[in-house]
Amino acid sequence: MYYGHELQFGTFITPGNNPPETAVELGVLSEDLGFDLVTYQDHPYQPRFLDTWTLLTWVAARTHRIQVSANVLNLPLRPAAVTARAATSLDLLTHGRFNLGLGAGGFLGAVAAMGGPRLTPGQAVDALSEGIDVIHGIWDASERSPLRIPGTHYAVDGAKRGPAPAHPIPIWLGAYRPRMLRLTGAKADGWLPSLGTMEPAQFAASNAVIDEAALAAGRTPKDIRRLANISGRFEPTGSGFLRGPSRQWVDDLLPYVVEHGVGTLILASDDPSTMQRFAAEVAPALRTALAR
Repeated sequence: MYYGHELQFGTFITPGNNPPETAVELGVLSEDLGFDLVTYQDHPYQPRFLDTWTLLTWVAARTHRIQVSANVLNLPLRPAAVTARAATSLDLLTHGRFNLGLGAGGFLGAVAAMGGPRLTPGQAVDALSEGIDVIHGIWDASERSPLRIPGTHYAVDGAKRGPAPAHPIPIWLGAYRPRMLRLTGAKADGWLPSLGTMEPAQFAASNAVIDEAALAAGRTPKDIRRLANISGRFEPTGSGFLRGPSRQWVDDLLPYVVEHGVGTLILASDDPSTMQRFAAEVAPALRTALAR
């Protein structure tokens, strides 16, 4: 199921695990090591976390090439139309280096405690679907008519569109359950799960749900990029999935690229030495193996 995408690599940094300046420096290091993408967790209800939008802006200003994204942005605590304009702003300021990772909220009780809507899981998916429509509508600066979407959760009535982003910003969804997977296939540009939470069979089945939803929506499955957060530990000998020497990491990850179509692997680590070893030994070996 390899979709022909160029294989890319990213990092996934947890702001609450580090002093503020370290979270930024890890983003700079990600660029220096040759990663294509740096992403940050977003949990606005966590008092030890920096605000992700502010952090992304700071990291983008300190870098020149690397793409930036939340992993993933908590939409229920942000108005969709304002999120669209914030995304456009950062994309224009970075000359097209921003990607929009979105989530339905995850910890819905914590969202409500912060003043967000008190939603059921089903309502949260409905709200995310409406939010995507609003975001796409705001980005469509070529359409001159005001944006009107009579949504239950994200209603806009005559909003002005634009400005247009510097590039077509992809929307990546952190999705696991069937309704979210179907939404990914119907409306998103990418699927961003974490491999540590899924068995290979579950990953394959979820991939199939996305493909079926894409076809039902008149879309092509290959147009939906498959991304995956990964985590592990380099060890002298193998002791489990992504626990072993670099060669084992390549062997563990290659099937996800070739058989399941994963085009972006995102290393979840705040450890510079792990980032350095992955960039030097795993990423180039995976690209070579894929070329073969």
